[in-house]
Amino acid sequence: MSEPLLGIIGGSGLYDLPGLTDTGWSRVETPWGAPSDEVFQGRLGGARLAFLPRHGRGHRIPPGEVNYRANIAALKMLGATDVLSLSAVGGLRADLPPGTFVVVDQYIDRTVARAPSFFGTGLVAHVSLGHPVCARLGDHVKAALVQQGVHHVRGGTYLCIEGPQFSTLAESQLYRSWNASVIGMTNMPEARLAREAELCYCSVSMVTDFDCWHPDHDHVTVDAIIQVLLANAQAARTLVAGLAGAITADAKGPACACRHALDTALITAPAARDPALVDKLRAIAGRVLGPAA
Repeated sequence: MSEPLLGIIGGSGLYDLPGLTDTGWSRVETPWGAPSDEVFQGRLGGARLAFLPRHGRGHRIPPGEVNYRANIAALKMLGATDVLSLSAVGGLRADLPPGTFVVVDQYIDRTVARAPSFFGTGLVAHVSLGHPVCARLGDHVKAALVQQGVHHVRGGTYLCIEGPQFSTLAESQLYRSWNASVIGMTNMPEARLAREAELCYCSVSMVTDFDCWHPDHDHVTVDAIIQVLLANAQAARTLVAGLAGAITADAKGPACACRHALDTALITAPAARDPALVDKLRAIAGRVLGPAA
């Protein structure tokens, strides 16, 4: 197995880690265009890290305009083996108050205007998403949060909406009836694409407020949400550090099943595949498509 690299998708302050060395920003061009920003790379001990601000530095890009395919492809092209996704969310359950970290394990996708796949006409693939996040990575995240004493919940359903507007009260109540745990705008199609790229993916949602179902929601301000994020920032950075060491240790063991997600996913017969699309897809699926002729 090649040297592991942990990709982190989230806010622009996550890479402010004590002990991070060999740092620098890299511009990555992918077959799907430019990612949200340059990628900040470095080493922490023996671990390689790559940080990608999902919305660009300064939060310039709204959720519906993030180039999710380019973001995932950029990390894959840099050699990422694992991806930790960090995002701010609203809570849909009374037992998930602001400040809670939720280690997501399921999704309900309500987005409608985003490219959901790297594959398409000329090369069709159907990856399994019954279990859309990496259980191994989730175990490491939970262990790190326990060690830090961070209030968290292992397991929960992330309801992803298109945005950029928040939900109506009727929608929020509907989502609660579906037993969703948190609501956000960014984890889909990110999780789908990570599976297609054969990356181990785990999402940690940081609850900043209750969604509008809650009677106190109307009193929530942007300043209050930002304060919750700032309070959680150090915990998020410490989580990254702990996870980096864990995946480095994992490199000595067998490869995770996530890294073979395409073994039985390609359905288009080799003779019927579009050569141009095949060449494009080698950036994320080179393991199964082989080198260029």
